[in-house]
Amino acid sequence: MEDLERRVADLEHRLAALEAADRKAPRPGEGDLWALEALKSQLAELGSADGGVLFTGAVRLPTNEYYEWQFGALTAGLLEADWTEAADAFAALGHPVRLRLLREILGGRRTAAALAELDDTGTTGQIYHHLRQLTAAGWLHTGARGRHEVPPGRVVPLLVALTTARA
Repeated sequence: MEDLERRVADLEHRLAALEAADRKAPRPGEGDLWALEALKSQLAELGSADGGVLFTGAVRLPTNEYYEWQFGALTAGLLEADWTEAADAFAALGHPVRLRLLREILGGRRTAAALAELDDTGTTGQIYHHLRQLTAAGWLHTGARGRHEVPPGRVVPLLVALTTARA
């Protein structure tokens, strides 16, 4: 019965993600910097001489969940903002076990019991501690039956953060 409930919850989550996603995948334009060229064009239309940033993604997870997301910001607003407000979100990602837990959750291990079966993640109490830290920072939320999920609006930003750390 628990397996059936898990499968129904997975299907409901996937359906919600599909309904929320705009299924039009981005198509490369001419040249390798097509996204940058589109951003520059939009910035020119806005009259933003200082520029801006854009991050975007179209992602299919190993669980077959699909997400599309983009976010842009003008440079002036970013430079004037209080950067300390981002400290908790970054700090939550600053532990190898937390990053591993996020990867495993995106891969389909959604319960603390399933996560506790992993090697090198610590005790059940330590896993719960890490899950609380990730939840408090907004990288996770806990759904029905103690199932942990990365909120749809955080999937692409998480992958963007990981990509920037590698650049």
